[in-house]
Amino acid sequence: MHSNRGLSRRNCLETMSCSWGTELWDQFDNLEKHTQWGIEFLERYTKFVKERSEIELSYAKQIRNLSKKYQLKKNSKDEEEYKYTSCRAFLMTLNELNDYAGQHEVIAENLSSQIIAELSRYTQELKAERKSHFHDGRRAQQHIENSWKQLESSKRRFERDCKEADRAQHYFDKVDADINVTKADVEKAKQQAQMRHQIAEDSKNEYLTYLQKFNKDQHEHYYTLIPHIFQRIQEMEERRVGRVRESMRVYTEVERKVLPIVSKCLDGMTKAAESIEPKMDSKQVVESYKSGFEPPGDVEFEDYSVSMKRAVSESSFLNARGESRRRSRSKLWPLLKRNKLMSLLASPRQPPPPPPTSPSPDGLLNGPQSPQQPKEPLSQRLNDFMSTKHKMHCLRSLKRGLSLKLGTGQEDYSHLPPEQRRKKLQAKLNDINKDIQKEMDQRDALTKMKDVYIKNPHLGDPDSIDPRLEEITQSLEKLQLEAQKFEGWLTEVERKLLEKGSESQRRQSSHFDSQGNTPLTNNYGQNRESPDGSYTEDPSSETTMQFKSRSTEFDDEFEEEEPLPTIGTCKALYPFEGQNEGTISMAEGEMLYVIEEDKGDGWTRVRKNEDEEGYVPTSYIKLFLDMNAKGAMTYI
Repeated sequence: MHSNRGLSRRNCLETMSCSWGTELWDQFDNLEKHTQWGIEFLERYTKFVKERSEIELSYAKQIRNLSKKYQLKKNSKDEEEYKYTSCRAFLMTLNELNDYAGQHEVIAENLSSQIIAELSRYTQELKAERKSHFHDGRRAQQHIENSWKQLESSKRRFERDCKEADRAQHYFDKVDADINVTKADVEKAKQQAQMRHQIAEDSKNEYLTYLQKFNKDQHEHYYTLIPHIFQRIQEMEERRVGRVRESMRVYTEVERKVLPIVSKCLDGMTKAAESIEPKMDSKQVVESYKSGFEPPGDVEFEDYSVSMKRAVSESSFLNARGESRRRSRSKLWPLLKRNKLMSLLASPRQPPPPPPTSPSPDGLLNGPQSPQQPKEPLSQRLNDFMSTKHKMHCLRSLKRGLSLKLGTGQEDYSHLPPEQRRKKLQAKLNDINKDIQKEMDQRDALTKMKDVYIKNPHLGDPDSIDPRLEEITQSLEKLQLEAQKFEGWLTEVERKLLEKGSESQRRQSSHFDSQGNTPLTNNYGQNRESPDGSYTEDPSSETTMQFKSRSTEFDDEFEEEEPLPTIGTCKALYPFEGQNEGTISMAEGEMLYVIEEDKGDGWTRVRKNEDEEGYVPTSYIKLFLDMNAKGAMTYI
């Protein structure tokens, strides 16, 4: 028997086909521990896959949230950015990233359904099967132990009976040899010895019976029952290991199945990166911000040497100082508020009122002292003020920039440069056409529904559709009128752009002199783009513009400038109520700052405080041009 087991063990190692019932016939407890460890390992692997699935779900959720965070929002101000190839590529990358997150969700779902659920169910089945096998093994072991106990009991009884028989035989021999013992005692001892021998013989037979039975049970236990039970345990364990192997294979297959789609997502990201075109983005910048205007022309020469030919006198010196202040003031006039600018442009249009009939005593001193200077009409002052072209450019560009920032655009987008206006009008027209098409589709659908109701009255009332059809018809009429209006504006803009294009070509061809190839004097730069993106009008239109049309350029509030320096002070001789635009009221005896002398029209510009200034009649005040302004005010 031992030689057979040794041979079987060598064959097991050589062929890798071992039988636990043969090789591990005496390792019941170790097999019980090993199978328990196998179940714990299976549960631990299941927990590992479950945690991996949770990680995949969490990762997919974070990736989706990241993609959603940077996605383009509807009606977002960033929508304009996605006309650039780099922004569109980024949007494509986000979409691919969203699909990439979806593949990780697929991994988590497959791990949960194909591994976690299956292993959890199989673990419960494995525990029940293991319990059944080891229950059979313990029962077989209990049976052989009981058989062994019976054998041991019969053996001890046979041993005891043999000893009793030997003592009875020894006593009989002693009595039989003693001549003093009666024959009856001898006979009694003989019978006792014979009875003990018979009991010993019976115990022997019983011992032999239990011995044979035990040997049979033992052989059956170690060569039939235990090998069969261990074989089933071995098969159970091998199935467990096989299930682990299959789960690990599925674990890799689950991820391998999504690799093609993940690869496509990565290819999509690569394609998105390759779709970025720097040149196209540069072109798009031009399309977005091109105004359609021409660059500004040369700045004309302004001759200031004429004033040098005049004789210097006190009055001319004061006039020159006032003129220089007005010139420095004009450099900052686009930053003035509307009321200040209007007062700067012109003094009151009507002549100043005459002094009251009963002047105060100081009035006689001031009556004949109005500065005698040549009269300048209002139109001449306005033309002088607006003659510097770059001032108009600055004002219009500033007004245009503020209107764009504040969103005070017109319906026809006239506040935009021509090229941008054309694009806005075209986009608006496209939206209107889409709305028209949508309304027409709804009208056609309702018309078909009404026809169906007419043919099949049981489906619905045809008259119930008429109100909706009427509403759609009115909406279509409004949209069509809107479309016609924007088409007219678009046609006008396109016509002007074509005219400007042809004029630009003509000007470029005549820009250089044919003989000396030197730049000609730029007298046509009025209808062109300013350096900051605004535009100016034609010279003819500027000369025909009146004060009212110019004043519309100053609707917005501009930044305050520093107050002009004073050139003296004055005292009000009479009260004056400034009711006209550009004038300022004063009380009799009030001290004011003088910031501009009388230009011959009978008005002097004064200031009450840092914020209130205007014109007052020259004959109503007494001037102090040679005194310090602050000192005079303090003294008074």
